[in-house]
Amino acid sequence: MRLASLVFSLIISINAFAFELPEESRVPGGIAMISLNGLNTQAAPSAWYRGNRVMVVSSKNTEYAQQSPWLAIIGIPLSAKASAEQLMKADGQRFPFRIKDKAYEEQRLTVTNKRHVNPNTQDLERYKREKNEMVAAFTSWTSPEIESLNFNLPASGRFSSPFGLKRFFNEQPRNPHSGLDIAGGQGGAISTPSPGKVVAVGEYFFNGNTVIIDHGYGLTTMYCHMSKIDVKIGDQLNTGDRIGAIGKTGRVTGPHLHWSVSLNNTRVDPLLFVKE
Repeated sequence: MRLASLVFSLIISINAFAFELPEESRVPGGIAMISLNGLNTQAAPSAWYRGNRVMVVSSKNTEYAQQSPWLAIIGIPLSAKASAEQLMKADGQRFPFRIKDKAYEEQRLTVTNKRHVNPNTQDLERYKREKNEMVAAFTSWTSPEIESLNFNLPASGRFSSPFGLKRFFNEQPRNPHSGLDIAGGQGGAISTPSPGKVVAVGEYFFNGNTVIIDHGYGLTTMYCHMSKIDVKIGDQLNTGDRIGAIGKTGRVTGPHLHWSVSLNNTRVDPLLFVKE
């Protein structure tokens, strides 16, 4: 009995120091974990995929520790084709990998504001400016101390639109759904799922009131359609800090939070980062 108790305590102790990783899913819109075999450098190697810098973390205290001291965590775009070999490069070495295909469902929505379906010239010019601002936030690179890559959900409510849906607005095809919609009700609280710094705040044409948070190493989260924003650029937030409130600003059919997770400037399924 004493031996069983000792073994159980040891397991608990080991798990307490384990570095929590997201769930791997090598599909379009998913995440690939690549051990950087042969790279035994003291500092983290510089890794790149599709022109964007890739997150590299120490494999210590992870299940990959025996393979290599460094682990690359790669966001795979929804546009990636399973038939094409994917290639990541790190410190001059090539790390090819393959993905599987995934069939996402379709969603058809009726949008009453016709300009949100067919924007005019001024709307498009505004959208381009706002897109540049968002891309700058998605491609920002910081290197804070990270204790975990698991997130809490940022709001309470049902999942009204999952990630990856093939979307049609007023029967016109649009880009796949790049986030998770949480229908928590008008005014519901939105909180940060993990420590990070606010790097963008704006009222955007499609996204409405929006906040983007940088969590480090190319990992960012975006919160859209908010009724109220309670943070400003530069704010350093801890897990659970209030960001604002759920609303229906921008292109929406009702109040909800659109939550996006971006890794190496690639939108991936947010639920891959959420704790069970």
